[in-house]
Order: sequence, then C-alpha cells, then structure tokens
Amino acid sequence: MDKLNFDKLSGLVPAVIQDVRTNQVLMVGFMNPEALEKTLADKKVTFWSRTKKRLWQKGETSGNYLEYVAMQKDCDNDSLLIKAIPHGPVCHTNQFTCFGEDETVDVGNVLCRLEETICSRKQMMPEGSYTSKLFKEGTPRIAQKVGEEGVEVALASVLGDKKRLTEESADLLFHLLVLLRQQDLTLADITKELQNRMK
Repeated sequence: MDKLNFDKLSGLVPAVIQDVRTNQVLMVGFMNPEALEKTLADKKVTFWSRTKKRLWQKGETSGNYLEYVAMQKDCDNDSLLIKAIPHGPVCHTNQFTCFGEDETVDVGNVLCRLEETICSRKQMMPEGSYTSKLFKEGTPRIAQKVGEEGVEVALASVLGDKKRLTEESADLLFHLLVLLRQQDLTLADITKELQNRMK
C-alpha cells in the first residue's frame, strides 16, 4: 500500500467498501494514510471525514462497524477496494447499504461455506454432531436420507406448501452435500458438469 497515490485528491483516496461474503457494494468513503494505518491496526474500517476534518471510524457512534478483511488498490494506485464484514446497517439512514439496497444473499457463498463446514465435520468428527453421525453410519444411510428428503420435496411441491418446500429443499441440499463429501466429490465437480451441459 506504500505505492498508493494520495496526491490526486489532496491527500485522500476513494475507498469502495464491499461485503466480503456477497460482493455487495456497501458504501464509498475517503482515506488518508492515517485512516489506512488505523484500519489495518484496528481491523475496523476508518475513514477521513471531509466534513468533520478528522478520522472517523465507521460505527463509532452507532456501533455498526465494518470489520476489515482485505484490500486491494486499483490499476492507477489511486483508489482502494476494501472487503469487510458489516456489523449492522451501513448507512446513517439505517439502510443496509448507502445505495438504499437490502442485504443480498450470495447463494454460491452460502453453499461453499456449508460445504466447508461439512468437510470440517468429516475431518474432526466432533461428538454430538449430526453430520458426524451421518458419516459414521456410512453411504447407505446418507443415501437413504437424500432419498427421503427428495420425496419430502416432491410432496411439498404437490401440496403447494411453499414454506415446507423451502425447508425440505434446504434439508435435501444439506444431505446431498454430505453424500458428495462421502463420495469425495465437491460442489466444484457438480458446477463443472452443469457448465458443460450449458454449452
């Protein structure tokens, strides 16, 4: 970050804040070198307030801070992309973003995180874990659960029960991911097959 050009905007660089979990753009602020250093030191995003003429840590009054995760500079070295985890609404109007958007859900990210958790359960096999119990029971039991959940999804759809269909679909996806892990397959393998079919 020592190559950042703070000269173009009289000592400041624009900082685009992005939710690291969903890639949703949350807000845009400005940083001087001191704000950047404080962000890296505290792991909470800090800006230079052009109106207050001082450092301003997001959430210092509301408590809705931005947990710093990573950053990168643009090709001209005069702006930043900061990836963070928002803790509460980002905008002072109590909107999730400063662009008036509601929080989005990144389907791929959620499934990848679930897959990582399932993988961890298989490696660690913690006591009391339902996922560990499935792995101990083996492929026949896991396959049986996938079949049962598939039937439940079909029944819920025939009955027109959207709430139950949503719940049963979540159960089906979970058990399918467990089965894939049991068979040493991943979401990436399935995604690759889908991409091939789309061609």
